Amino acid sequence: MSDTTRGERSTLNRRQLLRLSTAAGFGAAWPRPAGAAQGRPAAGATATPGTCSTPRTAVAKTQHGKVRGYVEDGVLAFKGVPYGASTGGENRWLPAKPPAPWDGEYPALIYGANCPQRLHSWVPEQTFLYQWTDGWQSEDMLKVNIWTPSLTGSRPVMFYIHGGGYTFGSAYELASQDGAQMARHHDVVSVTVNHRLNILGFLDLSEFGGPAYADSANVGMTDLVAALQWVRHNIANFGGDPDRVMIYGQSGGGSKVTTLLGMPSAQGLVHRASAQSGGGGNPPSAEQSREVTRRLVAELGVKDMAGLQKMDWARLNDAGNAVVAAMNPPADASAGPMPPPGSAPRVAFGPTVDGRVVAMRSFFEGAPAISRDVPMLIGSVSEEGNRMSSRPTEAEWVATLTKSYGDAKAAAIVAALKRAYPNKSIRTLSYMCSGPGLNSLAIRNNVTRMATMKHQQKGAPVFAWYFTWQSPMLEDAGAWHTAELAFCFDNTARCSQGTGNGPEAQALAKKMATAWANFARTGNPSQPELPWPAFTPDRCQTMVFDNHCRTVDDPEAEARKLIG
Repeated sequence: MSDTTRGERSTLNRRQLLRLSTAAGFGAAWPRPAGAAQGRPAAGATATPGTCSTPRTAVAKTQHGKVRGYVEDGVLAFKGVPYGASTGGENRWLPAKPPAPWDGEYPALIYGANCPQRLHSWVPEQTFLYQWTDGWQSEDMLKVNIWTPSLTGSRPVMFYIHGGGYTFGSAYELASQDGAQMARHHDVVSVTVNHRLNILGFLDLSEFGGPAYADSANVGMTDLVAALQWVRHNIANFGGDPDRVMIYGQSGGGSKVTTLLGMPSAQGLVHRASAQSGGGGNPPSAEQSREVTRRLVAELGVKDMAGLQKMDWARLNDAGNAVVAAMNPPADASAGPMPPPGSAPRVAFGPTVDGRVVAMRSFFEGAPAISRDVPMLIGSVSEEGNRMSSRPTEAEWVATLTKSYGDAKAAAIVAALKRAYPNKSIRTLSYMCSGPGLNSLAIRNNVTRMATMKHQQKGAPVFAWYFTWQSPMLEDAGAWHTAELAFCFDNTARCSQGTGNGPEAQALAKKMATAWANFARTGNPSQPELPWPAFTPDRCQTMVFDNHCRTVDDPEAEARKLIG
């Protein structure tokens, strides 16, 4: 990685990346209790709080060799386990290759590298709430992380895909993504993954490079298929059930989930799915992506693949982003962060609909038939547009809305949100709807649209949710984009800067993490004290997660319908 890459900061935030990623293609019987044991504890493991050890028994087999992890508070952790070879040099833009087998024990003790990416800046309040880490970067980034209560047994597998659009982020970008608590308290095997992003994961070189690069436009997605294939072949050695794999992702990770559900190569590898604050994107056609490459190659003046494969990533990325910006028409100011039905696809470094690897615009054109029998969770949070740097007055908020929706609709949106939340501040209300890039209501519309598509298949059920719990931190933070992750991962203690980790947060996390684990286990998120009905378009039944969890028919229907 160059010093330029290491030092630069992008002003793009996660909500803006959600817009880019979606333009490119951003479960009846009571389940058994989530904590029911399924196999003996690992030898040498201890459940004594606060302990960490590296026993010789913390070794698991994979098809490529043995890996050695560690034990912390009774959970075995294996970090940075290779599922693919390095993607650098002559492997750039080729499908993932298996890692070379190794002798002895691979030290699976630390997280692997992230895909090269532009680092970004948050305002201090956002950094505090998110507890963000940028990590380190390398093109040798095809790694998974595994947390398990035991190397024996057959537990559901929860495979989490990070956000950041298709351009940045990592398996450990947020403290909330640590899988230990799910393994410790909910008897699942938790997996997180890194894969190729941005121009390294999504550049169509099929014309320029020839047949070997036929899949280059989508290697960022085929990496995820390779990781799921790794799970299929290896997870039983970590106490997991390869026939009960749940994929879930937030923001751009939600878009990756819906894309995977339409990929023939992922069929049979996924048994449950959850799209959170994202999904249903409108990726470009193969011709659009090929045109990006034609212009990029001309701009860079390269003559062959070797020239591209040796080029510094930062130079490639800057040139590619400039080409994309020049090709895209101005965005519709009223469109919101999700592409509206019928809109033309915009080019971006994300999946390409090539008719083969990515066969359709999943959950934009419709729900893919190949995942008809996969139950889904779909939901969002109430303050998707939280940017702690903005403190609008009511007049300023109305003025911002007016630019996108006109006077009458802006006034109606403000009135509807005030009626729904009379105790929220103007600042917090503005995070629910402040125009196209910061629009929780548009994302609520997208949740309803995707859930309706899934229901219309008359296959596996879909369950809708809405996270409205208001953080006690920094007064007006609300339920910001990513806020639910600390709860569905049962990580309110680890994420205390955003949650406060008080009794109410802990109680909500227990309910929410249990629902996610039950869904992974059975395809139904219900629990005895919190039944959760499946979504139907006539009622839009939605589980609202707050201090008082309850099912509501179409929350915020008035406001969300105002923006179409």
